Amino acid sequence: MLEVKGVSKSFAGVPAVEDVSFKVEQNEYVTLLGSSGCGKSVLLRIIAGLLTPDAGAIFLNGEDVTDLPCHERRIGFVQQKYALFPHLTVFDNIAFGLRHREVDPIKDDSLVKQKVSETIALVGLIGQEGKMTGQISGGQKQRVSLARTLVTEPKICLLDEPLGALDANLRERMTLELQNIRSELGVSFMHVTGNEFEALAMGQNMLVMSEGRIVQQGIPQQMYASPSDLITAKSMHNFNIFSGDDLLKQMEAGTSDKLSAAKIKKAMHCAIPMDKIDIVAASAKAKGLRAEFLTSEFLGNKIIYFFKTEDGHVCEVEDHMSLRERRELTANSTYALKWKSKDILYYDENKQLLG
Repeated sequence: MLEVKGVSKSFAGVPAVEDVSFKVEQNEYVTLLGSSGCGKSVLLRIIAGLLTPDAGAIFLNGEDVTDLPCHERRIGFVQQKYALFPHLTVFDNIAFGLRHREVDPIKDDSLVKQKVSETIALVGLIGQEGKMTGQISGGQKQRVSLARTLVTEPKICLLDEPLGALDANLRERMTLELQNIRSELGVSFMHVTGNEFEALAMGQNMLVMSEGRIVQQGIPQQMYASPSDLITAKSMHNFNIFSGDDLLKQMEAGTSDKLSAAKIKKAMHCAIPMDKIDIVAASAKAKGLRAEFLTSEFLGNKIIYFFKTEDGHVCEVEDHMSLRERRELTANSTYALKWKSKDILYYDENKQLLG
């Protein structure tokens, strides 16, 4: 449905997007995860037609739309800043695009009312139609911004950090509502975020972007459990990352398994899931990575324990409260951290997962 082929864009000679290619299928929810400054918002603006790529092409339903102006693409774009008109009501904000768009503006007020009313019901704004945007909450403003885009019946909807300005509880509710809205309309959504939990929870398919490039794409569950790229592993915030050399210097492979030690020697980096590490007393016979316990963080359904290794590396261990009681650890004391060799992920000099 949407296909991005080899798209690149630079500003003053500095690459912002480099040779990006991917597809978004019909009625698919795709998330794009990336840190601030990685190029994800620039990429959305290129797809929407607000920026022209230096190279590459954008296809929509098989048609090359690279040189089409944004108002002819039928691509909806919900930007990070809502940019609502403060002098207009909720209804008129949503109706604005229908009445004033360059292609086929609607002059029939009864048809405008019908379309806007249907969209207001869809996004849960019934009863707010006559209010000014300064009288509604942040979550409601987000819905108005989304409704203003959806009422124009786009072929695909681009969402740039749509939940970033919302509090945690509202963000969780809107996560479900966005998925339901997309499903009901049958419109593809491409949702950009810097929050890995948001990207994992919402995407049927997921892309990870770093320094202007897509480093991995695939099914969120697989990418979380076994990321094929080291940058993706870091983005998941689920792993302790060590260089192979540093890990070998400080431990006996975390286990007596010689195969594990041999693999670590070949790897440039090793990733160990936080929830696959055990903590034991650092006796003379105990094998494992020696580390000083710093503190713990209680997060309701889990606890994170923070340790510092001999070289100053901070290592995190995650315990789920449903699986065990809280550990009684002594601050500034040394413990041995252990894991099974099968749980280690090994990455080569190109940051790619080793088999």
